[in-house]
Parts: sequence; structure tokens; C-alpha cells
Amino acid sequence: MEPVDHTPTEALDYAALSALYGALLAGTAVTGRRSGPIPAAELPGLAAASFALSKLVVHEKVESWIRRPFVDERNGGRPKGRRLRYAVGELLSCTRCMGAWSALALTALRLHSPAAGRTVTTVLAASAGNDMLQATFSWMCAHATTEQKVAQDPTILSGAARQPA
Repeated sequence: MEPVDHTPTEALDYAALSALYGALLAGTAVTGRRSGPIPAAELPGLAAASFALSKLVVHEKVESWIRRPFVDERNGGRPKGRRLRYAVGELLSCTRCMGAWSALALTALRLHSPAAGRTVTTVLAASAGNDMLQATFSWMCAHATTEQKVAQDPTILSGAARQPA
């Protein structure tokens, strides 16, 4: 993460984003009081859903329309512009940062429209589970390929195959 003085932003730009997040968080807390707390058993699903939503917004092509005004996709996903536009571009380029906003949005939805919140959370949590299974499958295939190559040529592990004869 670059220091503020190495970006085309001012501390005020980040303060504006923090104030917006704080206002949304406070508004959710105040207006969500009537619905009571979200059961602890739902927190893993919300965590998985916020992971999936932040990954979707930050990385997936289908959501490039959200990033386009703020992020230069052709330049390694670097934020565009100056000041607040640049700061929003940084937010839209960071899964951890977007995760906090995703968690807030999903929690607010769950508090204010419980049925819709549970449905959206379930879909996104299932998507996160799919991501984990896909990554595990890819790792297993790569591991199996490596093991197969080693079985065919045990010198691969020792590095002897790379040394000149």
C-alpha cells in the first residue's frame, strides 16, 4: 500500500470514504435494532458471502462496468484519476477493502429484509464454496501431475535431471 503522499489523493479523500462507511454502518446499526442480532450461526455464511461478493466486484469481468470509471483494467488494474476518484479506484482494486463494504451491505440486507438477505447470502456463500472447491481441484490436479512426472523420472526431485551429464 502506497502512502498518501505517493498517490494523487489527499487524506480528506480517504476521510470522505471513511465517513461514508461510518454513516452507513451507524445507519445500519440504528435502523437494524428492531430486528435483533444476527444469530452467530449465520456468521460463517456471511463471511463466505462477503468474500465472494468482494472477489466478484474486484476481479470478475462481469463487474468491470462498476470498476471502469475508477480502474484502468489495461494498466494492471491501477486506479484512475486523482483525489476521490483515485481513492475509490483503490477501494475497487482491493478484495480486503471491498470485503468490509460487502460485509456491511450483506448485513444491512439481512437486517432489513431477512428473507432476501438469507437468500443472497446463501447464493454468495455457495459461490465461495465453489471457488474453494475449484482451487482445491486445481491444486490436486497439479499435485497429481507432479507426482506422475516424479514416478516416471525420480531424478526430477533431486535436480539430477537438470545437471549436465
